[in-house]
Amino acid sequence: MNWYEALIFGLVQGLTEFLPVSSDGHLEIVKFLFGGVEESFLFSVVVHGATVLSILVVFWKDILKLLAGVFRFKMNEETVYVLKLIVSMIPVAIVGFTLKDQVESLFVADMDITGSFLLVTALFLLVGHFVPKRNKPISYGGAFVIGIAQALATLPGLSRSGSTISTGLMLGNSKDELARFSFLMVIVPILGANFIELITTDAGTVNGVFFPLVIAFVAAFVSGYAACRWMINIVRKGKLGWFALYCVLAGLTLIIFA
Repeated sequence: MNWYEALIFGLVQGLTEFLPVSSDGHLEIVKFLFGGVEESFLFSVVVHGATVLSILVVFWKDILKLLAGVFRFKMNEETVYVLKLIVSMIPVAIVGFTLKDQVESLFVADMDITGSFLLVTALFLLVGHFVPKRNKPISYGGAFVIGIAQALATLPGLSRSGSTISTGLMLGNSKDELARFSFLMVIVPILGANFIELITTDAGTVNGVFFPLVIAFVAAFVSGYAACRWMINIVRKGKLGWFALYCVLAGLTLIIFA
């Protein structure tokens, strides 16, 4: 992968990670448009790591408050919230440790697969858009169900933010709270994937693609920061339906023409 391909991949990852249109699905589309250019798992982890960094920057005050509460070593509001985040991570951890190879086998720039899952994303968004809005707090059981939605979103074309936020809306949770919860629950799984990949990757492999990785990381961070800010406002205003229309059009286009 050369530098301009890395730049495009980074921008697409950052912009689509937080918007409910599936970053992995759009990376598969870019791979297809580039004639099946190979994107290593290391590259994928790096650009996902960049978007996690953008979450840390956007939510740094919330994160510091949660950590301060946890280190009081009391069952306070912050500790309960962190425990719910941990519960939400269980399903994706199970998928990561048991089905990693099967999931990776779907990332072959197959537009039928990507298009089909974009249609599933559209269904999630439509249901989340039309379901009656309530303001229930996120429960432990709800956190686990939202975590299942996150685990399903490891499939190419199934949006993580769209699936988790829409699932929370179906459970009757607050829109404002769901945006924050959805973004915070992905931090540890991606950082964990980064750590595992770094300790198992040969240093020579990194050196060979170091410059493209840096470009992709910076592009993903900058675009991810902007998209994260944008997505928070979109969720608050309840405008997920427009993204459902986009996913339907994109999915059908891929299936019919690609």
